[in-house]
Amino acid sequence: MGNLKQSFLAGLFSIITIGILTFLTYRTEFGIFLLASFGSSMVLLYGYPESPFAQPKNVFFGHLVTAIVGLLFLNFVPLPIFLTIPLAVGVGVGLMILLNVTHPPAGGNPIIVIIGSVSFDYLLSPVISGSVIIIIFAIIVNKFILKKSYPSGK
Repeated sequence: MGNLKQSFLAGLFSIITIGILTFLTYRTEFGIFLLASFGSSMVLLYGYPESPFAQPKNVFFGHLVTAIVGLLFLNFVPLPIFLTIPLAVGVGVGLMILLNVTHPPAGGNPIIVIIGSVSFDYLLSPVISGSVIIIIFAIIVNKFILKKSYPSGK
């Protein structure tokens, strides 16, 4: 029965978190807060918050590092897209691991950035602002509502 409760709560809190990001994006003038890879982040933050990949520093810096890599490849590597995307993903994944900020959902950010041809403003909104919001929600939900040890002290 614990698995049923965990899956229900993970789904519910994912709906709430992504719902707020969606509301902020589409119903206010504050900017863009949604990043497709945030949907995958919900799996870790609410389904497996004890995972090292779900810790705030991993979420924040994983998304930031891979988005920066995507932007650098988009703007400064004059190769065809079929080469740019896999190179950017590989460099982003490698940097997350090297910097000890691995967050698997962030591995898709270079693809999102390159296909979307986004500007450097994308780093502030949605990458940084959205990451901060999902981390705040994960702390509120996991630590204060579900009474879990989150973020992990490891």
